[in-house]
Amino acid sequence: MASTVTGQHFVSGKINANGRIVIPAAIRLQMGIKPGDSVLMEVEDGVLRMETHRARIQRIQREIAQYCKPGLLASDELIAERREEARREEEELERDRAERNRWAKVDQVA
Repeated sequence: MASTVTGQHFVSGKINANGRIVIPAAIRLQMGIKPGDSVLMEVEDGVLRMETHRARIQRIQREIAQYCKPGLLASDELIAERREEARREEEELERDRAERNRWAKVDQVA
């Protein structure tokens, strides 16, 4: 499980018979990984990507931030949207009731 640093960005290592590999201390330090931490791993285009839960959350927050409006909480926006939707639904129900009442009057006359 020996690993050697070959430059600032690349580290080589060997996988042992049990499928384990040692993450060098410099990389663990850079990633903020401590003993007992769990990490998330995924393979994309044949490349193993590993990140801590904290790093994944921070990355997703950065990605989502571009869609957020400054000074507006997403929860407030969702509540406002739901209230508007409820208002439109109520208007539609009122129109349906009025239409049924008109037809009921027509049936009574006939």
